[in-house]
Amino acid sequence: MSLLKTLAAGFAATSLMFAALPAAAHDDVKIVASFSILGDMVEQVVGDHASVTTIVGPDADAHVYQPSVADAKAVAQSDVIFVNGLGFETWSDTLIKESGTKATVHIATEGVTPVKVDGETDPHAWNSLTNGMVYVQNIASVMSKAMPDHAADFKANADAYIAKLEALDKETREKLSTLPENRRTVVTAHDAFGYLADAYGLTFLAPVGIDTEAEPSARDLAVLIGQLKEQGAAALFVENITSPALVKQISDETGIEIGGRLFSDALSERGGPATSYLAMFQHNLGTLLEALGKDTAS
Repeated sequence: MSLLKTLAAGFAATSLMFAALPAAAHDDVKIVASFSILGDMVEQVVGDHASVTTIVGPDADAHVYQPSVADAKAVAQSDVIFVNGLGFETWSDTLIKESGTKATVHIATEGVTPVKVDGETDPHAWNSLTNGMVYVQNIASVMSKAMPDHAADFKANADAYIAKLEALDKETREKLSTLPENRRTVVTAHDAFGYLADAYGLTFLAPVGIDTEAEPSARDLAVLIGQLKEQGAAALFVENITSPALVKQISDETGIEIGGRLFSDALSERGGPATSYLAMFQHNLGTLLEALGKDTAS
């Protein structure tokens, strides 16, 4: 396996050095988060009390990510690691093992009730704001134990952040509840919105399953296009982490309008509309409402 060989080569000369490092002082605690959405949540909780490094950055696809030696160095030098779990980071176990890190590893989705999509566990749990609150509570609990001198700050940060998530969750439920039944079915490139669908009463269809690495068969794509021609959908949406080509093909063949771009698995680059978890959800809500709320009466 190429990743194993790469990491082994990169650490042959440095593993002893990292093993000899003393335990970090409280204010020098280094945290690694597996992807950008989770990294933002961690930063909201820890504030200035620890440094946070994110492995899979903005506008990058964690499903197909290939960690580098630089990533392994960051993991090796870390004290606390947060991963999403639920099968999202297929590369994380190897990265953590091969880095030789002594960090504690924590699953941010602990306590979340998984959603199944076509019999598979959907890992995109953050797409429900109530689940986002679970992430934040888990992060605060872990960091309060790791840095007990700052536990009060972590609790205060988490409480303030959860209050914002609760307010946005209430707004989302209220606004999406006004949509008529015939404006509640949408199509995205891959199945990343099962939790959003369950939480807010929408239906999401996708030619690709929960993993972007998969390719839809010609038959599956034809079935979906036939279904859309017969039953319709309110809008199609491209995603920031996937090519828009497949969605454009569906639009061309069905006549369904592309309603905009949703952020599914990653935040946007600096200057974009989704540079934080809150901003991402606000952007997605606005994009959905703009497209689904259009009057289609002729």
